[in-house]
Amino acid sequence: MKPRHKRLAGVAAGVVVLGAATALVLNAFQSNLVFFYTPTQIAANEAPRGKSFRVGGMVEMGSVKRNGVEVSFRVTDTAQTIPVVYTGILPDLFKEGKGVVAQGQIGPDGIFRAREVLAKHDENYMPPEAAAALKQAGEKGQPAATMKGSTK
Repeated sequence: MKPRHKRLAGVAAGVVVLGAATALVLNAFQSNLVFFYTPTQIAANEAPRGKSFRVGGMVEMGSVKRNGVEVSFRVTDTAQTIPVVYTGILPDLFKEGKGVVAQGQIGPDGIFRAREVLAKHDENYMPPEAAAALKQAGEKGQPAATMKGSTK
């Protein structure tokens, strides 16, 4: 083989290896990608069925029911409400009327089965998507008092 052909074969092998590595990285990224949806988007069937995603909003007042380590509650963006069931220990900052983000899947019965629940850690912090959803719901005539703690 001539040196020129050896060089060309080396470059081609390098391109193949680089392409395979890129494909593996993109596949891993795609499988770990988790989207955020509001209760309004979930009620409009915009959320994927059978795939993991996050739902965020406020924990509806009076909706938290505990049965051992299983907790059921409702998440609202003041326009729509989604029932959530979680089995495990909730964060210390989890409270009714406070912001929450839950990750899991929506079941065929319409109940969101959470694998992870994150509570708002600061009085002034809320995920930007949740804050925008609450602001949008407030502009549609919802009372501003239900949006306590949201950022502008």
